[in-house]
Amino acid sequence: MTTVAVDKGVGALLRGWRERRRLSQLELALRAGSSARHISFVETGRSRPSEEMVLRLAEHLDVPVRERNSLLLAAGYAPQYAETPLDDPALGALREGIEQLLAGYEPYPALVVDGSYTVVAANRGITMLLDGLPEHLLTPPLNAMRITLHPEGLAPRIRNLREWRGHLLAQMERQIALVRSEALRAVYDEVAGYPVAEREAGDAPGPEAAPYPYFALPLQVEHDGHVLSFVSSISTFNTPMDVTVAELAIETFLPADPATVKYLQSLGP
Repeated sequence: MTTVAVDKGVGALLRGWRERRRLSQLELALRAGSSARHISFVETGRSRPSEEMVLRLAEHLDVPVRERNSLLLAAGYAPQYAETPLDDPALGALREGIEQLLAGYEPYPALVVDGSYTVVAANRGITMLLDGLPEHLLTPPLNAMRITLHPEGLAPRIRNLREWRGHLLAQMERQIALVRSEALRAVYDEVAGYPVAEREAGDAPGPEAAPYPYFALPLQVEHDGHVLSFVSSISTFNTPMDVTVAELAIETFLPADPATVKYLQSLGP
């Protein structure tokens, strides 16, 4: 759960978001249909913004939905965005759509995670990659970062572990900078502390020496004597109005070379 810093005034919070987005007060004012003077008064606490203004500024600053609730609370208003449990009947159509999407992507791996990388859904392509992992890593709730980087997880099978680990940690750092999530910070601290084994002689070459021209950093992972290469793509929901939905991410793994395509298709249904 996110810790809401209600002791920090809305002006200071808005200023922080504006500085993250590298906007001047004038630039923000022009986008929001206000004045630099009013923005200055809001940020210094000399003027209390209306509920509409808080939401308008948050929209133009691209503030995450959970943090928009924090801004509203800091300004003295009620939160506007619900946080509906994923198993709530109200999200039934969403769950069904996710399940259809994941099944339709098979035999290629795909999964859905929440804001702390807890796996909420996955297809058989993911199950195939996780085959043989110890039970303690596969006991719900599964965490995608823990499974990937744990020394007993996928890490020993990832042939370009240092590169992929660096990519994942940088991804988490960017999210932590945007969302004050104790759960996400705890996961980051845990997985960043995992030891990284040195690459041994005879390991598969890194992506720079691959026989195919990769267009993005691939995940190179062993499975049953084969080295599979995937490029990851992450999708989120457009204009979410619920905190739970806003923090869901659908990650699909696109085969990055013909050999991976051929192998996965050979596995059959």
